[in-house]
Amino acid sequence: MKEFLKKINGDKTIWAVAVFLSILSILAVYSSISTLAYKYKSGDTAPYLLKHLGIVIFGLALMFMSHKVRSSYYSRFAVIAVIVAIPLLLLTLLSGSSINEASRWLRIPVIDLTFQTSDFAKIALILYVARTLAKKQDDIKDFKSAFLPIIVPVVAVCVLIMPANFSTAAMLFTTCLVLMFIGRINYKYILSVVGTGLVAVFLLGIFIWNFPNAIHRGATWKARIENFKDGKSETNYQVEQAKIAIATGGIMGKGPGKSTQRNFLPHPYSDFIFAIIIEEYGLWMSVLVIFLYLILLYRAVVIATKCQKIFPSLLAIGCCFILVFQAMINMAVAVNLVPVTGQPLPLVSMGGTSLWFASIAIGMVLSASRELEKEKVEQQPMRVQRAKAIAS
Repeated sequence: MKEFLKKINGDKTIWAVAVFLSILSILAVYSSISTLAYKYKSGDTAPYLLKHLGIVIFGLALMFMSHKVRSSYYSRFAVIAVIVAIPLLLLTLLSGSSINEASRWLRIPVIDLTFQTSDFAKIALILYVARTLAKKQDDIKDFKSAFLPIIVPVVAVCVLIMPANFSTAAMLFTTCLVLMFIGRINYKYILSVVGTGLVAVFLLGIFIWNFPNAIHRGATWKARIENFKDGKSETNYQVEQAKIAIATGGIMGKGPGKSTQRNFLPHPYSDFIFAIIIEEYGLWMSVLVIFLYLILLYRAVVIATKCQKIFPSLLAIGCCFILVFQAMINMAVAVNLVPVTGQPLPLVSMGGTSLWFASIAIGMVLSASRELEKEKVEQQPMRVQRAKAIAS
């Protein structure tokens, strides 16, 4: 065990947060899958628990393996990843498996598993933006040589994700803009993109409001906004059940496995798992979970500010920002601060590719912090020599 722990490098705080959220995931999902088990497995929860346990363990293994990879290798992979991601998204949009009118998954025929291509595209685009910003620092303010090579793939990927998953496209687009701002892209270009994006969303909203059936999922988007705006319990069934779960949980919660709203909430093991956590463990656990995600972002900022190289610095910020952003949206939906989006809680909700790619993203951040630790070790002899020279 000691030998294995020695092989684990990187920021120990991030490791602790990831392991804690993984343990919470196993407990919360096990408590939430009862209705799923009664519907498909005659009440036997063991198959779902074992499957999720395997997914979590494999996710931690991916985190460990990806944190051992040098960030320079991720930089080399970035362009290839985006080139692969764009046709995959297009293929998913045209012929992907559809759930709730959204084509988000590609089915792998040999092993009969589904693969959510947007999860791969998120990582690929963040890698590409971080790499390009790092490579273009000498002429970063130039429109043609720096801004265009970044914004074109960003728009292409986000537009391909948007029809099936608007919230994911919006999160990814925002994350890329944040990276561009940190990477010193001319703020006038960023503001022009923000302005154009807001106008485009406004016009799209007007079009959907008047012609909801003219585009794919237009009626679904309109219904979600109307339900959120009206706030009526008859049209906000999911959110109302989540509110009941949160209210009955109180400060200390009902106790592990004692949720009642899991029997009424649609997808209590994924989209609304935060409400189940509060119901069973109480308000204090919700505060702790929020605090852990904020710690994750804080540690990424610390790593980014200490990195001597630009790419790992931007990679750490990008990977952690989108995960924390997604977590905040998931929790905001549960307490009815924003319309229902269908975003899982990173590292906690039940799911395959979403949990695995979140683990890989954390592993990339740990890779940057591992290199930072290595730089400190290499600089120690030089510091000792300087101290001796000053003393003498």
